[in-house]
Amino acid sequence: MSDWFSSLNTVVIDFDVSHQFFPRIIITLLLILGLVIVATNFRPVMRAIRSGRYQFFVKNADFFRLLVTFALIPGYFWGMDAVGDVLPNMGLGFLLASIPFVLLMSMLYCHDLTRRNMTIIVANAVIAPTVVWVVLYHFFLVSMP
Repeated sequence: MSDWFSSLNTVVIDFDVSHQFFPRIIITLLLILGLVIVATNFRPVMRAIRSGRYQFFVKNADFFRLLVTFALIPGYFWGMDAVGDVLPNMGLGFLLASIPFVLLMSMLYCHDLTRRNMTIIVANAVIAPTVVWVVLYHFFLVSMP
């Protein structure tokens, strides 16, 4: 009986697969949320398809921003990996890839690129990833790419 109680206070981490823990949680949550969306919208969408009035994209959709977003996201992950290979075990892959990613995404979706907005965008692109990196990597000792 005492072995059972003492085992409650021990944690065994298998570092070969520990990096797969959070992605599995996120993928599971995304699948559940996707099923909820499909379940709640299935009938109205099917009615609209049958009646011929279903439209996947709204009129005048901004395909440029959509396509650039689809290009920037894989580029962001590639950039984290590339910097992490050059500067391993310091979390700089996250930091040095996040700054240009946040900058470019903010510029892409800002409709009025004034001097004031650009100052805010640049400050946000530098400060936000740096604060996240400092808090996660230095305070909580979270391994960053």
